[in-house]
Amino acid sequence: MAKVLIIGAGSVGNVVAQKCAQVPEVFDQITLASRRLAKCEGIAQRVKRPIRTAQVDADDTRQVVALIESHKPDLVINVALPYQDLAIMDAVLSSGVDYLDTANYESPDRARFEYKWQWAYHERFARRDIMALLGSGFDPGVTNVFCAYAQKHCFDEIHSIDIVDCNDGDHGHPFATNFNPEINIREITQPGKYWQEGRWIEIDPLSQSQTFDFPEIGPRRAYLLFHEEEESLVRHIHGLKQIRFWMTFSEDYLTHLRVLQNVGLTGIAPIRFEGRDIVPLRFLKALLPDPGSLGETYQGKTCIGCIFKGLYRDKPRKLMLYNVSDHRRCFEEVGAQAVSYTTGVPTMIGAKMMLTGVWKRAGVFNLEQFDPDPFMADLNRYGLPWEQREL
Repeated sequence: MAKVLIIGAGSVGNVVAQKCAQVPEVFDQITLASRRLAKCEGIAQRVKRPIRTAQVDADDTRQVVALIESHKPDLVINVALPYQDLAIMDAVLSSGVDYLDTANYESPDRARFEYKWQWAYHERFARRDIMALLGSGFDPGVTNVFCAYAQKHCFDEIHSIDIVDCNDGDHGHPFATNFNPEINIREITQPGKYWQEGRWIEIDPLSQSQTFDFPEIGPRRAYLLFHEEEESLVRHIHGLKQIRFWMTFSEDYLTHLRVLQNVGLTGIAPIRFEGRDIVPLRFLKALLPDPGSLGETYQGKTCIGCIFKGLYRDKPRKLMLYNVSDHRRCFEEVGAQAVSYTTGVPTMIGAKMMLTGVWKRAGVFNLEQFDPDPFMADLNRYGLPWEQREL
């Protein structure tokens, strides 16, 4: 049995805490920490066994080190903001504790997916004989494991991967984001990018789209984005010629987004207002619904997966590995909508892989670098059953 420290008490932190509590044979002691102690205490009241709570400013490495020294966890689970990844990695490096996160580091000053900052920690983590597992959510996370599984079991050669993410749910609000509004809007307003024949090709934001037939949902239009798992998968999926990432958006969502962009509310550069600097996007975040509050009214399903093309036994093959989750069922279990649930469950499973020694190496790693089979089995066991469909 092991001790974990979860940093971040948003909608994903809620799911992670509750799912860890469901596996007491692995997670013996759980501490949930955030800048806002009241949020931690509110989540603790919903967890079906006692957990500890603490207050910490995750931007301050010294505070994180002090928290680690106080609670002595075996693993730090980072579900705070991506801006805080490096501060928390510095803290675990100082303390000699393993680390897991769900999203790669982003600079507050520039919206950009890039793993180089965290990969640069590899040798230092290896010398300390500790492990960092990067991106153990759904996408990235489960999608990386799907790719490793397909490479191991389904193909002799994988030539192309399309990662597809569809949320066909309805939360009843005119405009809301399914996770942190600041991070979500930064993600989709940066230039799109995909990898083809050994090079990255950049396109204007949301300028390419395609219709996919999503299982249990039907045909939906999805837009090409750049996403962090593409950057690691091109390193580890052998023979790959193309990888792209697609996400669906409703016309209402896109209309609202265009208006907000046109009036400057999605900007990340500070502006001067009434004698003080404010970041427009952070102001907008304060106006939008908290993603953690969406679950109660959410109806519909999500479908996230990977479409592979390649060769198997000298014949062309095309198949899809995917999960379908229902917003209502997720809320009934943990009080969260499916987007938070599909991120939080794999976070717990990745932590379980590390704490039980199933995945254990010194250094900094992405999920596709490990055996996918035990992770895939746990997806079925803990609430994210996956399917395989020949196309």
